[in-house]
Amino acid sequence: MTGPTDATRATDTTRATDTTDTHAPGTPAIRVLIVDDQPLVRRGLSLILSPDPSLAVVGEAGDGEQAVAAALRLRPDVVVMDIRMPVLDGVGATAELARLLPGCRVLALSTFDMDEYVVAALRAGAHGFLPKDVSPEELGSAIRTVHAGEAVVAPRLLTRLISAYVRAPVAADPRSPSAGTGTGTGELTPREVEVWRLIATGLDNAAISLALEISQSTVKNYITSIFGKLDVRDRAQAVIAAYESGLVTARTSG
Repeated sequence: MTGPTDATRATDTTRATDTTDTHAPGTPAIRVLIVDDQPLVRRGLSLILSPDPSLAVVGEAGDGEQAVAAALRLRPDVVVMDIRMPVLDGVGATAELARLLPGCRVLALSTFDMDEYVVAALRAGAHGFLPKDVSPEELGSAIRTVHAGEAVVAPRLLTRLISAYVRAPVAADPRSPSAGTGTGTGELTPREVEVWRLIATGLDNAAISLALEISQSTVKNYITSIFGKLDVRDRAQAVIAAYESGLVTARTSG
């Protein structure tokens, strides 16, 4: 009998797959796939997450190709994805998962805070980014947040990343369509453009509410409208679109 192939090896690391509902009656645990090219890192992340009853690590994979194959088989809710890997890196794997399993959320990990690959992963469909030295509590919280459909990137870190690695096209016109989005600012109201600009400079909803002297619920309504008109999925993609459109630049965002 032959041994397990690379395509099936991720299944061998499945843990407690049949007991994911034990932490709370009627509330299934979040199914997590760990992807990293270093076995010790994968095992460490699995051990970090295992005490949390709201999470269930259902598999591990050592590169992007294995990650896509494992995700198609195991159907995780969240993939914790290393960015830099051989065979297929985390950016390519994220793009494939966004295409094949749009309901699966990707949380990108990188050794470095400032990493152009992180921006590429966010463009490809990652729902968040964390440095690898985060605490167990931060990692668990981030997984739950992206599972709920929210983006996980500290606003100031997000704007520093994107201002460093995203540049507006030559002679960009904010009213013209921006790359990767369905529209530019032309369909946005002046107030929506103002909110979008504040998002892109790193303000969270509470800070935008204070700056514009409007309620946080009104801010949320503006953001929902902005995301729909720009055809972006979350805050990270909205910030990228702001830089690509020329609405903000590295000089004006700090």
